Amino acid sequence: MAKIRLYVDEDAVKAALIRALRSNGVEVVTVFDVDRSGCSDADQLAYAAQQGYVLFTYNAGDFFRLHTEYLRQEMNHAGIIIDQQQRYSVGEQLRRLLILTSRRSSQEMANRVEFLVHWS
Repeated sequence: MAKIRLYVDEDAVKAALIRALRSNGVEVVTVFDVDRSGCSDADQLAYAAQQGYVLFTYNAGDFFRLHTEYLRQEMNHAGIIIDQQQRYSVGEQLRRLLILTSRRSSQEMANRVEFLVHWS
């Protein structure tokens, strides 16, 4: 069972959360780590899919639309995790992401969208 590897989009990058995830053994890459800030949402999802990363974002509307488009076109992505901006503290986001990453494998996340609100 392969572990989830996260790719954090521009809107969701919080240095404290990234550090905390990494210190808890989660592989995390941000758009800034790979010099992809400013790329379109479609490009971000395509990059995450090519690299096998589950994309973490606050941008529910655009990424759920892209997910639907991928399914319609029979394309694959590695998964999307959506949270609502400013809904949770960094500590609560960390707790929920650790629960999700411990209960789902990268294979189980393929072509799925998970909302962080459901992981408590």
